[in-house]
Amino acid sequence: MDNGSKKDQMFEKMIEQKKEVKIVRRIVFVVALVLIIGGLIGGRAIYKYISEALQPVDPNSEEVIEVEIPIGSGLTSISEMLEEKGLVKDAKIFKYYAKFNNESQFQAGSYGLTKAMTLDELIESLKTGKVYRTPVFTMTIPEGLTLDQIAATVQKRIGIPEKEFLDYVNDEQTIADLMGRYPNILTEEILKEDVRYPLEGYLFPATYPFYEEKPSVETVVTTMLNATSDNITPYYAFLESKEKSVHWLLTFASLLEREATSNTDRETIASVFYNRMDEGMPLQTDPTVLYALGKHKDRVLYEDLKVEDPYNTYVHTGLPPGPIANAGRSSIEAVVDPSVTDYFYFLADKEGKNYFSRTYEEHLKKKAEHISGE
Repeated sequence: MDNGSKKDQMFEKMIEQKKEVKIVRRIVFVVALVLIIGGLIGGRAIYKYISEALQPVDPNSEEVIEVEIPIGSGLTSISEMLEEKGLVKDAKIFKYYAKFNNESQFQAGSYGLTKAMTLDELIESLKTGKVYRTPVFTMTIPEGLTLDQIAATVQKRIGIPEKEFLDYVNDEQTIADLMGRYPNILTEEILKEDVRYPLEGYLFPATYPFYEEKPSVETVVTTMLNATSDNITPYYAFLESKEKSVHWLLTFASLLEREATSNTDRETIASVFYNRMDEGMPLQTDPTVLYALGKHKDRVLYEDLKVEDPYNTYVHTGLPPGPIANAGRSSIEAVVDPSVTDYFYFLADKEGKNYFSRTYEEHLKKKAEHISGE
């Protein structure tokens, strides 16, 4: 390309930029003018159109619309794309609004946007490369909760009755639909006869943002399943190498979540469980007994250990049929990367400190020292 052509292009670009600046100023002028002469019918119509174009297309929409912004896309093409997808009401208004706020450097990439997003939220998302919205409220689901406890939390925080939540997550058609939607994490294993709740352990512990005052039970559950899918994805290679399933991983991790009193103990407890399973020994973990009993107790009694239930790891060897709670990232990591030890036993004192032993005799000695007589 010769210098003359380059100069012509630069000149044309300068003219175009000047035109855009003029149009931006004109919009500001029109808005100001309309405010002044707002009593006139025409002024009100213009003002109404601009005001509506600056609002979300549909504040109540939950539909996620996929948008692909190619590398090198300019503000004009991005604005037109957003209008074409129905995410803004007027491409020109969006374009000039962005320019007026000195926002035009957007990131290429794939976005999941909604019609409920404001222009500022769309701009922030396109600037940072992350979908950004201001939540109406957040809900925290802690680690180690059972499905029943999650249902209680949802009722307290969102107002969805526990029964409605539990009916939804145990409905056969719902489970079938969710399995089709999340085939990588929800497999036939969740339908095994001995599994108490199909989605037990599959609703990831996290703080969740919600963008409407009263989200549906479907929105709440799928939001949590999305988080589970995102957090499990990094471990597919590990599972494939070990010929293990997501169900196995979440079940194992749930035992650590309920047993561990600190992050540093999870890897060591995981090693104990691995060692015991390798030797064909029962895991003998109290939280599975409590889950089998279906109630909380401050202390598991000797008679409780005999309860005949598939989840009781004192009676049955190996892992229970499914997770007994929702496990956090640290417990999942401990399953994937446990400590290397020759421990086969552990116990916790009343302060929650764990003591590990190699032999049963050593275990009994520590039990007498730290547990008996309390």
